[in-house]
Amino acid sequence: MLLFLCCFSLSTSCHELSKRISSAKPSVVAIAILNPTASPRLSLIGTGFAVGDGHQIATNAHVIAKLLDESKNEQYVVLSGQGTNPKIHFVQKRKVDAKYDLAVLQINERIEPLTLAADEYQAEGSELLFTGYPITDVLGLYAASNKAMISAVTPVVIPANHASELSPQVLRQLQQPFLIYQLDGTAYPGNSGSPVYSVVDGTVVAIINMVYVKQTKESVLSNPSGISYAIPSRHLRALLARPYEG
Repeated sequence: MLLFLCCFSLSTSCHELSKRISSAKPSVVAIAILNPTASPRLSLIGTGFAVGDGHQIATNAHVIAKLLDESKNEQYVVLSGQGTNPKIHFVQKRKVDAKYDLAVLQINERIEPLTLAADEYQAEGSELLFTGYPITDVLGLYAASNKAMISAVTPVVIPANHASELSPQVLRQLQQPFLIYQLDGTAYPGNSGSPVYSVVDGTVVAIINMVYVKQTKESVLSNPSGISYAIPSRHLRALLARPYEG
């Protein structure tokens, strides 16, 4: 994977990419559903990463949106480490921003956090990396990293030619559109919640989103494209400043 990344990097050396990925990986976690009576007990559903004081885990809101079965003692957990015996972190509190499809989970044990980039939008053409758990249940707890470039800074909603093409969710977004990053890197469902970080300084520029944005931005397409989208980290910073629910 690293060799592949290096071949496509003109302005960044292979050593720099390797160093940046190695530095970010310990902060990247998996989000899972724990069912004590099931086999396997853990079902991986997405990616997250440590931010703030290291007790806060950022991910997409849709990753933790499923209504769990309390009769089976299901609960959302955070997994750190690698391989078949990850460390399980139980979620103590959470807060969600539905508009930007972001969530922050609080855990007891500290994980080395990543630093968020400044609120200014990154320039098109900026070289970035993202690390996460693609196709989670298939590959298991082995983080994969990919290189991407910002190909566009674009509104989350595209205009429709006919009113019939506008779903209720898209209609709501039309009232308050916001800018997102369109990336030329390919992300998979398990990458939802992955940090998108700068190859220059490692700061988190955005959060990969593989469901919410594609539903709104590509709802007109019968066969959605392989383009990846990411929510700017400025919206995560705002959520971090808010109190936890309950």
